[in-house]
Amino acid sequence: MSEEKEPERGHGRAQPRINLRPFLLAAAGLLCGCFLYGCIAFGSDALIGGAAFVLLLLFLLPPFGVRRAAVVLGVFVLFALLGAGLMHLNALRFESGPPAGEYSVTGTVEVASVRGGYTSARLTGLAFDGAPAQGKMELTLPGEDVRVGDVVAFSAHVSRNALPAGGDGYAQSDFANGLRYTAAPAQYAVTGRSGNLFLRLNGALYNVLHENMEKDAADIAYALLTGDMRVMDGDVAEATRTGGIAHVFAVSGMHISVLYAAVMLLLRRPLGRWATIPALLLGTFYCAMCAFTVSSVRSLLMCAFAGGMRFFGKKYDDLSSLSLAAALTLLVSPAQYFSVSFRLSYGAMAGIFLLSEPLSRGLRRYKVNAALANNLVSGITSQIFTLPVLLGTFGYLPVWGMLLNLIVIPALPVLFLPLVALTALSLVMPFAAGVLLAFPEGLLSATLFVFSVADVSAVIAGFSLGAGAGVWMALNVPLAARVRLRPALRAAACGAVCVLFAACVALENAAFSGCRIDIARTDRGACALVRMDGHAVLLIDGDAGVYTCTDFLRRTYGGELDGVAVLSEDIVRAVNTAAFLPARTVYAAYPTQTGLRETDVVCGETFTIGGMTFRFEAADRLTLSAQGCVAEFAFDGGEGVLSADLFAANTDGRLKYLFKDGIIKAL
Repeated sequence: MSEEKEPERGHGRAQPRINLRPFLLAAAGLLCGCFLYGCIAFGSDALIGGAAFVLLLLFLLPPFGVRRAAVVLGVFVLFALLGAGLMHLNALRFESGPPAGEYSVTGTVEVASVRGGYTSARLTGLAFDGAPAQGKMELTLPGEDVRVGDVVAFSAHVSRNALPAGGDGYAQSDFANGLRYTAAPAQYAVTGRSGNLFLRLNGALYNVLHENMEKDAADIAYALLTGDMRVMDGDVAEATRTGGIAHVFAVSGMHISVLYAAVMLLLRRPLGRWATIPALLLGTFYCAMCAFTVSSVRSLLMCAFAGGMRFFGKKYDDLSSLSLAAALTLLVSPAQYFSVSFRLSYGAMAGIFLLSEPLSRGLRRYKVNAALANNLVSGITSQIFTLPVLLGTFGYLPVWGMLLNLIVIPALPVLFLPLVALTALSLVMPFAAGVLLAFPEGLLSATLFVFSVADVSAVIAGFSLGAGAGVWMALNVPLAARVRLRPALRAAACGAVCVLFAACVALENAAFSGCRIDIARTDRGACALVRMDGHAVLLIDGDAGVYTCTDFLRRTYGGELDGVAVLSEDIVRAVNTAAFLPARTVYAAYPTQTGLRETDVVCGETFTIGGMTFRFEAADRLTLSAQGCVAEFAFDGGEGVLSADLFAANTDGRLKYLFKDGIIKAL
């Protein structure tokens, strides 16, 4: 890797806005290709997000020499085409394989979590009716005896997962993880153990922790060691997310770096520069046990890059290291572009590398302690860069995240290293596991106690960024310290992008006039939020669970609902879901009992809220009259939540409404 040298001042040559880093250019090109393919083929992002790539190119091109321009544009376009092509091949591969139907299936458990008498598992090494099949399967099993590394067999109806469309986060996750199939067999059998050493070790790790520690502490220990948060209690897992410290349980740069640094510290004196090799071997072994998660692979590649540079006495460049890791990841698995782990892991590090320098200078100017300053800067810059991902994924921004990270990040090595060492000894000496694991169990129990008495659930929610997500990413380009801009030009660029960002967010969330409809439809249920003149009504179907509804509301609306209308033949189930939502009244077509909690359920053919009139045409079909228009809602498997077009309320056949970007307005 070579880095273009900066021209010396005073020699009459224009200084480049950004040093030409080949790996950065390649990674940016691959990301742009994946982004454009997602926009065109899947409708996953707003095209305005491409502004970030346009700005990057504009800053890379100066000074406008023919050679530099040819290299920048040529390499960028080449890797953009390569990224789009690889994504297309990945999409074709995802759709290949056996169709949906009844099969006898065998597979190896790669990930498993037990809860409420059921096991949620992910299978790899699949065989359908004895024939090998590519891809992975998401599975729900009626039992608690399945562990990572087990080989299971069953007969069931297997469904195919669809390619992501319209920004469906669940489908994007399935695509990124290669989950092509879904099944929920009534019976299954564990027929053996995998020959994969790392999967067997993962399963043994789960057993030794849960056999010698209290369950909640064991769940946290397992999540901390493997990155699998699905085993954790739902309330604890949600508390870590709303507290902004969920990254602690993703096997990430902190975990790999702590291991790498610990080995280097222990072996540097006897082995010198050769200590890099055992440190990387341990990191690779650990990544394999964690099924090579995106964040762990990113950290391992960066450690390998840093170790290699130091081994050969070369200068280490953190941005080039991150870019190389991103490029290699996308070349091997372009679908990881849709992975939340990829976006958060690489985005957080990009934010630290690009934005931390000016903040650090400012804090040093005010004599802030170096360790405190580093923690503050890392937390602020990583969250600045990943804000769109956090809001788009979880629907909220944690209020206490910055403060909690000041405590959690320095404390992680104190908890993580003893846990790794004592768990490893427990696997070697299972007869002493109870004694060895008593210390980490005490620390984890104390952590659970803190979370039980401290409320860290305050979040900023009830709005979405929409096209503003792409504008926000573009804002980070002129903010980056590595982009050489005069203060006036930097301020002007940032100011213009801020104004555009504010406009995008306002247009996305405000209904200045008319009746606004926001819709969401996934395989976990459908929702529609209708707002007009300060009133809000949520429409849900029978498949929408409490989590689906609350997640949708976090992204679209932060206040109390005037009502929830249920559109389902299974009215009891839908009303029971509606009973747990922040609404004054639940509306249904027919009388029913909630069965769970006292709720004001109003049954009838018609109800009116503000200027909106709703009419049940059937248990699962409803029409809305607003602004002199009528819209029909039906959750019956159509392509969208609105199964019928809007139609004029009058009878003269002329259109009397405008339906654009979810807004109904009278003309």
